[in-house]
Amino acid sequence: MNPKVDFYFSTAKKWQKEIEQLRMIVLDCGLTEELKWGVPCYLFGKSNTVLIHVFKEYCALLFFKGALLNDANGILIQQTENVQAARQIRFTNVREIVKIKPTLKAYINEAIELEKAGLKVVFKKSTALQFPEEFQTKLTENSALKTVFNALTAGRQRAYNLYFSAPKQSKTRAARVEKCIEQIINGKGLNDE
Repeated sequence: MNPKVDFYFSTAKKWQKEIEQLRMIVLDCGLTEELKWGVPCYLFGKSNTVLIHVFKEYCALLFFKGALLNDANGILIQQTENVQAARQIRFTNVREIVKIKPTLKAYINEAIELEKAGLKVVFKKSTALQFPEEFQTKLTENSALKTVFNALTAGRQRAYNLYFSAPKQSKTRAARVEKCIEQIINGKGLNDE
């Protein structure tokens, strides 16, 4: 146990028993405990292997290279369609964790073997982004906007695309586009300060 991580478990307002149980299971597999991104992260050597995190509806054990695991029990969950490598196992009570403790250890040990073997997730190439009509129109009308936007990193372009495409109503999409034009012209990503 890493004393720097203890406060995370002692101050948890929800899922405290569950995450403490997950901690014991993970540590029993010989991984090193660190605090990364504000949550307990477990490493094999210098490689992030699993982490424990909590959500409103559940707590989870996340495998960084979960897509490579042989999910014989069908318990790994892909958080969203955009997540390529990581997979979670979700819990809503301690009994669920205790019930599959041997399975959890087997999955963790398999994740360790993946790290020992140096295996990497092969990421899919990004497909061309399909921007909503409201943004496409602005790019056509404003060549400076188009030039600066095309110079942004692919990740920043994707973030804007997801943000602009999310609303169902054209009016809301258009408002989001308008709100971001100056930020794009300044060469900044959606979440840049």
